[in-house]
Amino acid sequence: MTAATASKRVTLDDLELSPGKYVRLQRLLYGYGPGNGTMMLLPVDHGMEHGPVDFFDNPDALDPDYIWRLAVEGGFSGVALQYGNALKYMRPYAGRVPLVVKLNGKTNIPPDDDPINPLNATVEDAVRVGADAVGYTLYMGSSRQDEDFAHWRQVRQDAERFGMPTIMWAYPRGQHMEAKGGRDSFYAIDYAARVACELGADVVKINVPKIDPEKDKLSPAPYNTMQVTPDEALAKAVQSAGKTLVLISGSSRASDEEALEKARLGVQAGAAGFIFGRNCFQRPWDEGLALVQAMRDMLRAAAAD
Repeated sequence: MTAATASKRVTLDDLELSPGKYVRLQRLLYGYGPGNGTMMLLPVDHGMEHGPVDFFDNPDALDPDYIWRLAVEGGFSGVALQYGNALKYMRPYAGRVPLVVKLNGKTNIPPDDDPINPLNATVEDAVRVGADAVGYTLYMGSSRQDEDFAHWRQVRQDAERFGMPTIMWAYPRGQHMEAKGGRDSFYAIDYAARVACELGADVVKINVPKIDPEKDKLSPAPYNTMQVTPDEALAKAVQSAGKTLVLISGSSRASDEEALEKARLGVQAGAAGFIFGRNCFQRPWDEGLALVQAMRDMLRAAAAD
């Protein structure tokens, strides 16, 4: 068995959407950012997920106003924030860049053996502050995924009722996932992409799979014997997402070359775009904008092909 090759990028018109969802996603994909059916989001939910330490490299970014300015001047399709930061800091930027409200989140203080991200906001909250989409982190593989699925079901139902697009942060996590090759394995990422499709997400955020021959032996068959490159593994995951738009995660800060390589892999695999946070806001202002521009150019070129 071999990994699939990249397929044609899924478009807005490929999705089965209500009018409200269609209009909001159209703004994200065509009205802002690189446009032409692509999306580039700036996620900054790190203050909750990791604490203030993620802003030590660039202290200016601790101020959410800095994030909004970066989103506007960098030409992002949208900015993803927790409800409190959206409520307190969005008003001066309303109408200048779309908002994605993260509905759940956790701190990194408890151990991640059996993780779950509790809900702290509702779809109605997101509507109230003018969001164009909601974000939800789902920990696939955690012992508590039954609770996670139930919380997601409520979010999905509310999103349908309000015509609000859903973006799933599909993250393999927990001790059981680590025992099967790890959260960034080909098996884990491919499975997470499919779960997002099966659960009805409109957009899914996934990581680029990491190929580790020793750890991959722990994955279930046939993944434990498949010989694939990162390009092939990511292309297969994008296909597994079906009629779900895929955004490639930037994960932790890397060199310009490494960050752009992830972006290149995503474009080649048929992803709809990127969701890069730390790689942008942890850099000094000028360096962050330069990286953003390079990614925008990459998406525009891909959309023009």
